[in-house]
Amino acid sequence: MKDGLKICTIGGGSSYTPELMNGFISRYDRLPVKEIWLVDVERGREKLETVGALAQRMWDKSGHDVKVHLTMDRREALKDADFVTTQFRVGLLEARIKDERIPFSHGMLGQETNGAGGMFKALRTIPVILDIVEEMKELCPNAFLVSFTNPSGMVTESVIRYGGWKRCIGLCNVPIGAMMSEPALIGKEMDDLVYRFAGIDHFHWHRVFDGATGTEVTGQIIDAMLNPKTEDDGTPANIHNIPFYREQLEHLKMIPCGYHRYYYLQSDMLEDGIKEYNGIGTRAQQVKEVEDQLFELYKDPNLAEMPELLSKRGGAHYSDVACESIAAIYNNSNTHIVCSTLNNGAIPDLPSDAVVQVSSYVGGDGAKPVAFGPMPTAARGYLQLMWNMQRLVEEAAVYGDYGALLEAVALNPQTPSGAEAKRCIDELLVAHEQYLPQFADKIAELKAAGVTVADPVAADLCARGL
Repeated sequence: MKDGLKICTIGGGSSYTPELMNGFISRYDRLPVKEIWLVDVERGREKLETVGALAQRMWDKSGHDVKVHLTMDRREALKDADFVTTQFRVGLLEARIKDERIPFSHGMLGQETNGAGGMFKALRTIPVILDIVEEMKELCPNAFLVSFTNPSGMVTESVIRYGGWKRCIGLCNVPIGAMMSEPALIGKEMDDLVYRFAGIDHFHWHRVFDGATGTEVTGQIIDAMLNPKTEDDGTPANIHNIPFYREQLEHLKMIPCGYHRYYYLQSDMLEDGIKEYNGIGTRAQQVKEVEDQLFELYKDPNLAEMPELLSKRGGAHYSDVACESIAAIYNNSNTHIVCSTLNNGAIPDLPSDAVVQVSSYVGGDGAKPVAFGPMPTAARGYLQLMWNMQRLVEEAAVYGDYGALLEAVALNPQTPSGAEAKRCIDELLVAHEQYLPQFADKIAELKAAGVTVADPVAADLCARGL
C-alpha cells in the first residue's frame, strides 16, 4: 500500500471517535496515517464538528502531521481511501431508545443487538451498509472495510453475502475486554495465555490455554470469575452482571460472553431491564445522558486527549481492536484478532459460507479463521438457532420481506411468538418508518389499520420526527 494512508470513518460524529484517534496515534509507527476523513449525516453535523475539532487537537498534540477532514459528502470521503471504518447508527440514539422501550412496553427484552431491538437495528443498517459497499466498488475498490457497526455479525454477513465484498472484517470490543481482564483472575498476563473464541457476534464462547505448557485453564478462570469477591470478570459495562450458574459453565467447559446472560438468565435479565424501563430509563436513555456530558467536554478548546468519561459509554477498548486490525492488515503481521469473518470450516456446526466470530490471524489478505471444532450439544443447538434467525433478519432487511421477519421473530428466544410479539414488531415498523423504505407498503397498511406507538417516550420521539 502507498505511504500516507487515507482513512475514511463513516459515522465520524460518534462519541467513540476520540478513542479511534487515540488508537491511530499510539500506532503511528506502524500505521503512517496522512489524512482522516470523518463523514456523517446532516442531522449529526454539530456532533461531527465538535468531535472533529477534538480529533484534530489530538493529532496536533501528538506532533504527527495528520489532517482531519470533516464532510457530509460520503463519496468525497470514500474516494481513494485505503481503509474504511464504520461506526454509524441509523436514526442516532433516538432510534435505539425506540428499539429498547417499545419491546419493554410489550414485556419483552429491549436491547441494542438482542431481541426485537437488535433485529430492527439490522433492518435499518443493512441497506445503508450495502449502499456504502456499492460506492466503495466505484471509489476505493482496493480498500478494506473494517466495521464496528452493530449488529456487527449480521452487518458483516450482509456485506459479504449480498454485497459481494470480501475485503471486510467485523469487529466487537467484547472479546478484547475478556482477554484484557481475565488473565489477572488467575495471576497471569494476557501474553501468557492463548485464547480461542468461536460463535457469532454477541453470541460466542471461548476457551483459554496456558501459552507455556498448553494446559487448559478455562476451568480456573470460570472458578475465579464466579468468586463473589471478583470485581471485574470482563462483563461489558452495558450488561448487568448477574452471575452465571456455576454447574452450567462447568458442564459447558467454555466461557460464554456477557451477552449470553440474555439467554442463560433470560427472566432475570428481563426483570432487571423492565425495572429500569419503569424507573431510571433504558440503557439507551442512560447512554444519551453520558453522551451529552461527553460532547460538552469535547467542546473545551483546551481538551486534546480522550476523556476518562468515555469508558462509561460501553465501548471500552474499541480502538485496541479496530486500529490493531488495520495495522495487522497494513503490515501483513498475521496478528491474533477475534473478528467476524467467513467460517471456512472453523466451526463445523455452521455452513462454510456463514459469517462467524472466531479467533483469526489477520494479515494483508484479511482474516484467516482458526479451527475451533464442534460445539458441545447445548451450545451447538443455540448457535444454529441464532445464526438461522439472523439469516432471516438479513433477508428481511434486503428484500423488505415481512414474512421473513415474522419467521425470525418465531425463532428469536427474546420475542415469544404470538399476537403480542406481532404487535411489538408492527409498532417498531411504524416507529422507524423513515428508516425502513423497503417496508413502505407494509407500514402504510399497518398505519391504515390503526397501528400506533404506545410507549409515551417512543411516541414523543416519533411525533418530533426523531
